[in-house]
This record gives sequence, structure tokens and C-alpha cells, in this order.
Amino acid sequence: MKEDAVMLNHEKIHLRQQIEMLVVLFYIWYGLEFFIRWIQYNNKHTAYRNISFEREAYANECNFQYIKQRRFWSFLKFI
Repeated sequence: MKEDAVMLNHEKIHLRQQIEMLVVLFYIWYGLEFFIRWIQYNNKHTAYRNISFEREAYANECNFQYIKQRRFWSFLKFI
């Protein structure tokens, strides 16, 4: 998997999100948003893909400059 640059970039975006939210808050928010989206869409996969953190990471995983230009709490644009 180390050779999959897109996947690594996706995960780097998540690492930045976690750092911004002091890790614990990230996972609390992630879990709550997943639960809300699951109720909203009645589908686990659709709920997962619509979590703001995932939407930001998927939207920018092919942009290898994104981490350098990303602003603080950018995931809020994807709520």
C-alpha cells in the first residue's frame, strides 16, 4: 500500500484533520456525524462517504499539493 500515492494522500488529509481536532475530538465528531448520516441515508456506505472528513479527503486525494495549501478546519466546507 505504500506505493498507492492517492491512498497515502487521502490518509495524510485525515492525519491533518486529527491533529487539528486533537485526535479525540476528531473521532467523537466522526462517530456522531456517521450516525447522523446513517439515519439520514439509511445506508452505511453512503453515510460513510458523506462524512465531512471523508468528503474532504476524497475530493482532494489526487491533489498532492492540497496538504500544503489546506486551511485550518477545511472539512467544515464539506458539511
